[in-house]
Amino acid sequence: MSRKYALGIDLGGTNLRVALVSEEGEIIRKIKRPSSDIMASLDTSVREMLREGVSGIGLGVAGLTDRKMRRVHASPNLPEIEGIDIVHELHRRFGLPVFIENDANAAALGEKIGGAGRSFDHFVMITLGTGIGGGIIYKGKLLEVAAEIGHMSISSEGEKCPCGNTGCLENYASARAMTAKAVAMLEKGGDSLLKDCCKGSIYKVTPEDIYNAALEGDTLSREILRDAGRYLGIGLANLINIMSPEAIILTGGLLGAWNIYVQEAIKEASRRSLRDLFSSVRIIPSSLGDNAGVVGAACLVFMSLGDIPPA
Repeated sequence: MSRKYALGIDLGGTNLRVALVSEEGEIIRKIKRPSSDIMASLDTSVREMLREGVSGIGLGVAGLTDRKMRRVHASPNLPEIEGIDIVHELHRRFGLPVFIENDANAAALGEKIGGAGRSFDHFVMITLGTGIGGGIIYKGKLLEVAAEIGHMSISSEGEKCPCGNTGCLENYASARAMTAKAVAMLEKGGDSLLKDCCKGSIYKVTPEDIYNAALEGDTLSREILRDAGRYLGIGLANLINIMSPEAIILTGGLLGAWNIYVQEAIKEASRRSLRDLFSSVRIIPSSLGDNAGVVGAACLVFMSLGDIPPA
């Protein structure tokens, strides 16, 4: 019998990833591009990856998705896709069934099927990148809820979020929040190694720049990472106290700053969580890393077409 494949797409606020994935969850090939001119990038990427045996396309999108209508209602970090019937357009172009899910939900599914979530029946997946997303596995299955963890309010009089709310977690603990705070502090004359890292343009500072400067002992950068970590810890504590998961699995580009940012979050969560609940949860990194989203998106295809049982 010939092998079956699916294309898994992870469309995030910064990058687009497309992978050819086998029915066993093995990534055969993967490409990554910036999330700009989205439909053109998707078209080029899918055409590059198509091959005989591809059963369909699974799409994980950073935004609030409607599984039944197969549309994106809102995407604060990718507003340009809100007016596009992206499922219909991909189906029209390639003649394959297309299935859509929130990107963090897809990542949780991928982690459950082939990653660090395999040994847990109940865990929360948090993606830490341009924004903050979430996915929940409950009783071994993907819980079909919004799980917009990044839009949990943690400050009643907080900053305005692109989603329209105020005081959202991702306003304080995401990559976007870190760079915004760095720029604001540098504009006010803050002394930092960051002034020299981007050819003198403070507006080009990245989270990686902040982390590297922190490792060199830069006080301003360490303050930014620790503050973001404390806010993330508040969010973790809320999840632990409400859901009592077996694990919280973290993934995304910000995991590179684990020893400052995430460790600060864990300390804050330990202070704010109910003691017995905190002692029962494991806070661990994803084992699939950036691949969790594309693996999970591809698994949507296999599950929807009945090739593998639902997670």
